[in-house]
Amino acid sequence: MGKARSAPDFVLMAATLMLLAIGVVMVYSASAVLAYHDFGDYFYYLKRQLLFAGLGVAAMITTMNVDYWVWKKYAKLALIVCFALLVIVLIPGIGVVRGGARSWLGIGSFGIQPSEFMKMGIVVYLAKLLSEEWSLSRFFKGLLPPLGIVGAAFGLIMLQPDLGTGVVMVGAAMLILFAAGARLPHLAGLGALGLAGFVGLIAAAPYRLQRITGFLNPWSDPLGTGYQIIQSLYAIGPGGLVGLGLGMSRQKYSYLPEPQTDFIFAIVGEELGFIGGAFVLGLFALVVWRGMRTAITAPDAFGGLLAAGIVGIIAVQVIINIGVVIGMFPVTGITLPLISAGGSSLTLMLTAIGILLNISRYAR
Repeated sequence: MGKARSAPDFVLMAATLMLLAIGVVMVYSASAVLAYHDFGDYFYYLKRQLLFAGLGVAAMITTMNVDYWVWKKYAKLALIVCFALLVIVLIPGIGVVRGGARSWLGIGSFGIQPSEFMKMGIVVYLAKLLSEEWSLSRFFKGLLPPLGIVGAAFGLIMLQPDLGTGVVMVGAAMLILFAAGARLPHLAGLGALGLAGFVGLIAAAPYRLQRITGFLNPWSDPLGTGYQIIQSLYAIGPGGLVGLGLGMSRQKYSYLPEPQTDFIFAIVGEELGFIGGAFVLGLFALVVWRGMRTAITAPDAFGGLLAAGIVGIIAVQVIINIGVVIGMFPVTGITLPLISAGGSSLTLMLTAIGILLNISRYAR
């Protein structure tokens, strides 16, 4: 690359840091009661969030200053490592079970989710592969090989099982394939095949069918499959236009499960109201817009596809999380990027945004 770097996209950086700051405040507000009940420390989750936010910002600053084409050189190695981690986490005694899924590697409360690494691993590898002399015009020789890699990763993630993360990864991969020139009839056919596979996954596991029926009519089982959605709606509803006030949530008092992670947007709606929720969504829209602008104006195909994939991860994850919280989608266990309490997920998201900021430094 011979082009000189300019300043990174300030709007993208500012929106990211604002979301991160809101996340720190809301994690404390949503978790203080739970943290004191479980650990005797109101600040337990806040301290963890500040730790990982600090690590994430440091990683973002680092990747923002590392020329993005370096990742192309290590794309294949990174993908192999990600696949190895997905296999290792499935081994009993090594992988840690949390929330019914064997998806963690680590000791005690500190750990990493290999599936989070695989999301970025797939994005970087596909960006490398499709930016080279690779034609997607033919299905079997063009589109099928990269889809096979995505399918293998999705299969390993489903063995944990972690449907939400798998869907986010596949959504980001589809965006990259579309941006790289995949034919719409091929993608439409894959969509139909994916829907059939989704129905098969539901049929294979009764608890998934229960989640679907609970999502369609949560009041049919208010103390079972519909409980989380009902409590989430009970949080959002009273928030009204301006909310009950920061720290004044009622649902966080052991009514709403996971108020600091998967359902933190319900607490945002309850405490900050429609205005606060709309402001958060507006910031996410700003991140997606500036990210796609970076993808479109990137100086080469690799940078454009890499940026599109990172934006895809953010956008799909936000859509699924918000959809679950407001009752549009079944409960999937997906966190809200930059807002929810998190460890490896928060750090990796900020790392990815740092790469996006670096691409913006070379944008036309």
